[in-house]
Parts: sequence; C-alpha cells; structure tokens
Amino acid sequence: MRHLMNPLDFSVEELEKLFDLANKIEADPDKYAHACEGKKLATCFYEPSTRTRLSFEAAMLNLGGQVLGFSDAASSSAAKGESVSDTIRIISCYADICAMRHPKEGAPMVAASRSGIPVINAGDGGHQHPTQTLTDLLTIRSLKGKLGGFTIGLCGDLKFGRTVHSLINALIRYRDIRFIFISPKELKVPDYITDMLTEKGISYEEVIRLEDCMPQLDLLYMTRVQKERFFNEEDYVRLKDFYILDKEKLSAAKEDMLILHPLPRVNEISVEVDDDPRAVYFKQAQYGVYVRMALILTLLELA
Repeated sequence: MRHLMNPLDFSVEELEKLFDLANKIEADPDKYAHACEGKKLATCFYEPSTRTRLSFEAAMLNLGGQVLGFSDAASSSAAKGESVSDTIRIISCYADICAMRHPKEGAPMVAASRSGIPVINAGDGGHQHPTQTLTDLLTIRSLKGKLGGFTIGLCGDLKFGRTVHSLINALIRYRDIRFIFISPKELKVPDYITDMLTEKGISYEEVIRLEDCMPQLDLLYMTRVQKERFFNEEDYVRLKDFYILDKEKLSAAKEDMLILHPLPRVNEISVEVDDDPRAVYFKQAQYGVYVRMALILTLLELA
C-alpha cells in the first residue's frame, strides 16, 4: 500500500507515467468513467477548502466511484477530541482511499502510519501541498511540452506558501531551471530553500519589484498573501496588496509566458488579465482534476 505525502514520494519516471495517464484521461474521459465503480473516497478536511476538496470529489465521481467525508473539523469527531490516528482507523473501515487536509504540519503523515487505506496529503499547514504541485507540473508539461529549460518567477507569499515550497522542491529534479523569487522582505522564501539551491548549484535571484524581472520569465507563478498564516491583522493589511498583476505589467512579458496561480485569487491578479491567452490558472484547475483522477487510479492500483 502506498501513500502520497510529498511530491518527492514519486520518482521523475513515476511522475511521467502519472502525467501520461492524466493526459490520456483528458483525451478520453469516457474510457475511465467506470474505473472506480464500487470504490469510495473519504475527504477528511480539517480546514476550509473549495478547489482541492471539490476537485478530489469530482475526480472520484468522474471515475464512477463514491465520496464521503467532512469539510470542517467542527463537523467531525475532532470537535469532541478524537485524534487523527483514531479517525483514520475508523475511515479505513468505510472507504478505500482518503484525501486529508489538516492545519497541523505532519498530520497526514501520522494518519498514513495508522491507516489501512492509501492516504493523500491534501495540504498540511504551511508545509506541503503535493497534489497542487502535481497539478502545477502537469499544467506546465501539457502547455509547454516539457518540464525543464525555463525561468520561473514565483511571486507573493514565498514564506508561508506551501504550494511554492512544494513546487520548488519538485522542479529542482529537472534540468536547466532558473528561479526568480519576487516578494517583500517580510515574505521572502525561507533560508533553508535558498541554502539548498546554493548547495545544488541551481540558479536563483531574489527581487522585490515584479517589473524588474518580467521580461525574463517563461512562467509566472502568482500566489496570494494568506491571511490565515499571519499572527496579526496589521501585517496582513500592510502586505496583502503588495503585488497586483495587471495588463500594464504584462506588457513587458514574453508572448508565450504562462501565468499560473494555485487559487483562490483575492486581488493579486486583476480580472482584466483573465482574457489574456497567457493566463492559464483556470485551465490549471481543470488539470487538477485529471491529475487527481490519475493519482487515485495509481494508488488503488487500478491503472
């Protein structure tokens, strides 16, 4: 039995197979419409989520399976004090696979160690968000035709953003990647990441102004400033509008640059950008369904 806790749990070769399967599902969804008949996915979400929870549910329903679970810790036995370990043992009696989102780092790993079914980490605190990373990689590979050989700018909350941390760790396994980190000093990428890049000889640059690097970018990964990760309201208010991508800033970008965003968007991308062909964040959300379908099939050993 296998779990997914971290994007690095799959080798590059295994990811290629997963992405190939996701692209096959995209091309012929009817072929997989009954692949999970008789199977159940439990979505155990201890903190709010729209895209991740619903995309997991859509993925399982698209495969002909069923879904059960909870969308808030308050509506589960966690409100009565039940441990994650006990919850997953119970869930293992009801479902065939589980997707877990939890505000505490490492909670899905604890669940996996006690589980009788495959567990997928659907986000744990500011730590990891592996299925978002798989979504990002599939989007890049599908639209750019490859993984590697590009300069990617990561903009916004690089300190607390688990999607950013996961994506960086996943991309360093591919050749000829250059990172540009765009953030205010208060939200800069953690030192352990820049230390790791330096140690591996991977090129990176840190800038404050988005305009200073826009012409260099093949990919721009925007993130929101996350209110829920701040300890005080004052810091959040001061930094929440630090970056707003609009048509004027985009005028300096390459014609084939792609704009990604894990969503939800607040106001860091102006709605006027949505119609630009370089804006692919809604396509990215669709790719998230395909890659989760492929992941469910793979972990259930049905592919």
